[in-house]
Amino acid sequence: MSSKKLNPRKVVLAYSGGLDTSIILKWLKTEYDCEVVTFTADLGQGEELEPAREKAIMLGIKPENIYIEDLREEFVRDFVFPMFRANAVYEGLYLLGTSIARPLISKRLVEIAQETGADAVAHGATGKGNDQVRFELSAYALNPEIKVIAPWREWDLTSRTRLLEFAEAHQIPIAKDKRGEAPFSVDANLLHTSSEGKVLEDPAEEAPDYVYQRSVHPEDAPDTPEVIEISFEKGDAVAINGEALSPATILTRLNEYGRIHGIGRLDFVENRFVGMKSRGIYETPGGTILLEAHRGIEQITLDSGAGHLKDSLMPRYAELIYNGFWFSPEREMLQAAIDKSQEHVTGTVRLKLYKGHVRTIGRWSDHSLYSEAHVTFEEDAGAYDQTDAAGFIQLNALRLKLLAARNRRLKS
Repeated sequence: MSSKKLNPRKVVLAYSGGLDTSIILKWLKTEYDCEVVTFTADLGQGEELEPAREKAIMLGIKPENIYIEDLREEFVRDFVFPMFRANAVYEGLYLLGTSIARPLISKRLVEIAQETGADAVAHGATGKGNDQVRFELSAYALNPEIKVIAPWREWDLTSRTRLLEFAEAHQIPIAKDKRGEAPFSVDANLLHTSSEGKVLEDPAEEAPDYVYQRSVHPEDAPDTPEVIEISFEKGDAVAINGEALSPATILTRLNEYGRIHGIGRLDFVENRFVGMKSRGIYETPGGTILLEAHRGIEQITLDSGAGHLKDSLMPRYAELIYNGFWFSPEREMLQAAIDKSQEHVTGTVRLKLYKGHVRTIGRWSDHSLYSEAHVTFEEDAGAYDQTDAAGFIQLNALRLKLLAARNRRLKS
């Protein structure tokens, strides 16, 4: 439905305090003559958020209509960690840093709308990207009656020049570095940074090193490896080097380890849900370490049947998150199966960090399924009767023998 037909009385806007969302804020007020509530989430993007409050007040928003919330712990505990229990990667490479943040933002937009009596929410995603889908599917899943306004699909401010003209006409401050075309766009949170557009649009050209913001170049990383240990309980990281930490603190600390050692860089051409291919530069330093560690502890605690089934479910699970279906019944069904698989994924993993790489070098657990007595090349004291393998092989070979016999017969 076109927002022209919505006639909202009060709108909750996902507001960063930047130029684009400040223009959207003013556009909503002038276009609809409606009350605007701003919501700014601290998801660990690394920016000071108080200027967003000052900017909103300057643009005429009442102080009681300004929401700035630290959601870092909820983000990691309730969204990032459940996703990492699944070892979720989209198209084999992308750790879904932007995708997993959108349902939490949408959840709070809808909740604030309920708290303030607003009948609409608004976001700054463009009509070409995935985020519009993620924001809106999440919002409708949580409140089917909510109205959603997407200005980039409605207005005629389709060029940088028009945006700047609108800003100047409405006394919206424009930083000097915003008057020219930005070399690329950035989305950031505690899990990752995502850079797209402009200088990055040609996938044949190597990304300039200045695009990378969260990690040193692997070639410039320390020449000495660093060894760390991560402990898990039921699939979630709970401690680093024996020190118990909160979810957000764990990811923050792993980000620092990854930054120092140049870990987690990705140059990726992905398939957007809306149909086009897009080239992005991603940095997920802590997440890359966490994924390696989680797979390391699963190696000794997860049954092979459960593990192989879980791996077969993962691409579908990752696709659901990427496409915006976090609040769908099928994602919740898969999550229940994944969480069941994690009941004994408890223990500690030792990892070596070195020049852009992280690898598991040790793992141990009271819940381990690994039996040295069964796999040893030395005398196994009767733990395993090797003659049992003959019958096992014969049973598994039966259909292959029948196929071979038939094929030989038909050729003769």
